Amino acid sequence: AALPALALGAGLLVAAWRWLRGAARPGRGGSMRGKTVIITGANSGLGRAAAAELLRMHARVIMGCRDRARAERAAREIRAEVGERADGAGELVVRELDLASLRSVRAFCHRVLQEESRLDVLINNAGVFQCPYMKTEDGFEMQFGVNHLGHFLLTNLLLGLLKNSAPSRIVVVSSKLYKYGEINFEDLNSEISYNKSFCYSRSKLANILFARELARRLEGTGVTVNSLHPGIVRTNLGRHVNIPLLAKPLFNLVSWAFFKTPLEGAQTSIYLASSPDVEGVSGKYFGDCKEEELLPKAMDDLVARKLWDISEVMVGLLK
Repeated sequence: AALPALALGAGLLVAAWRWLRGAARPGRGGSMRGKTVIITGANSGLGRAAAAELLRMHARVIMGCRDRARAERAAREIRAEVGERADGAGELVVRELDLASLRSVRAFCHRVLQEESRLDVLINNAGVFQCPYMKTEDGFEMQFGVNHLGHFLLTNLLLGLLKNSAPSRIVVVSSKLYKYGEINFEDLNSEISYNKSFCYSRSKLANILFARELARRLEGTGVTVNSLHPGIVRTNLGRHVNIPLLAKPLFNLVSWAFFKTPLEGAQTSIYLASSPDVEGVSGKYFGDCKEEELLPKAMDDLVARKLWDISEVMVGLLK
């Protein structure tokens, strides 16, 4: 009798915790009517949640996704959730984008530049987490290639449209795990050694350094760039993480109780994309919709510039 009572008590505490956390969630920003937003990896997790919320705010949302069938299915579900309205509700558009292929990134950007007259927000959201060692189509280590290089090329190819649409915003989804990463210029592609956790952290550190260097380069253009960490969120990002079978029930309970939902995790992305509070704010790092301090290694301007220069060569922007 004691065990069921203990389980019930724990369940009630967890439910109260989740309710309080949900009640504290910040509200959405202002209307996005007439604004176009690109979100990478928008068919699941944080990207899907952000797409739904920005659609509710009347944005035209372009979902850049690797798997077109899954993206179309997610788009149908989002439209059903948000509902058709007669008051000029936003629009949801699916476009194929594989960040593990520079060819795909270029094709996606070419289509956007041909079809879209403006781009108000770019949310670099898609990511690969702690996968076994594998390479992208272009021979880059997968996590560095997708999380950093794919987004680096995507952003640079769309910069002209973002500048022409100013004031506009670039939002870069990083992770608190950047703290465990180092930029090793002698082995950026992990040819010498590979540790999946370290390489994920390195790619997330690269995201922050990229955002800060880009913000510096875009001063005075009306385009702002900010990075963020979403917290620990229940998404399929951890599909490569092996959890022992016997531990899964406990892990599922803990994740349900204490991890953020995708909507909760997406709040800072939505805030940076839409809130008037951050109009003109650039080069900063946010968590839970508030600016946070960075470790010195994430503010090293010399490393950021060197990483930029090398990335330009890696993705073919410079020979």
